[in-house]
Amino acid sequence: MKAKFIKWKNVIDYCGQVHLKKKAFKQFFHRTKYTDWSNPQEIIDTFKNSDLITCKNGHPRIVFNIARNRFRLICGYSFRAKTVNLYIKFVGTHKEYDQIDACKVDMFKSK
Repeated sequence: MKAKFIKWKNVIDYCGQVHLKKKAFKQFFHRTKYTDWSNPQEIIDTFKNSDLITCKNGHPRIVFNIARNRFRLICGYSFRAKTVNLYIKFVGTHKEYDQIDACKVDMFKSK
């Protein structure tokens, strides 16, 4: 199934005009264009430095390490009939990641 990012625009906004960030996230996004995932393990097989997180609230999360671990991207995910929806919950530096709860963070939640 193809990956579909929900709220990817927020990642682009986060990158702003910083070339290193833009390049890192563009490369990551490009790698997801040609995926064909049918289960969470296949996501990990594609992105070896990523981690699946089992949250007590029952919402699965995956942490992607971007640009050799300079940045982190946390997504909730669900497998649909034709796509894997990846709901962006957090984007930031490794240092910022260390200060949040990966299971509770939702920095782009609509109010």
